[in-house]
Amino acid sequence: MTIKKILIGIDDSKYAEHAAEYGFEIARKFKAAVGLVNIVEPPMVSPMAASNDPILGTMPTMVVEDMDVLDIRKNQSAQIVDLAIKKFGAGMNVSHFTEFGSTADGIIDCSKEFKADLIVIGTHSRSGIDRLLMGSIAEHVVRHSDIPVLVVPFSQ
Repeated sequence: MTIKKILIGIDDSKYAEHAAEYGFEIARKFKAAVGLVNIVEPPMVSPMAASNDPILGTMPTMVVEDMDVLDIRKNQSAQIVDLAIKKFGAGMNVSHFTEFGSTADGIIDCSKEFKADLIVIGTHSRSGIDRLLMGSIAEHVVRHSDIPVLVVPFSQ
């Protein structure tokens, strides 16, 4: 088994931090490059921000406030990644990715772009109705990834 590149999906949760620690340990053992990805979901457009253009009809439009929110979220994403690199990646070859859109699909797309050999993600360990309503990012990534996925559970 050759692992040259590891993609680690992170957010600002303790679950992701725990997974990042695992991912960086594996990368050190295999002398692999690390890619860190944080997904920024686009801001929701309020119903009040609709265009009544005669050609386009009534369509949601992004307003300036929404762009400000997106900028704030991009800055937060960079801070999350920088903190993970400082905490776990000293002296390592680390690439940074900020993706926009669906979290699970963003991780999969980024793994292809990075040409990763392994994806490492944390899990919130949801079950029952909570999992049904919230969905499972980890499950989606596992089911749709073309490469192995290590799902790191968080135990307290």
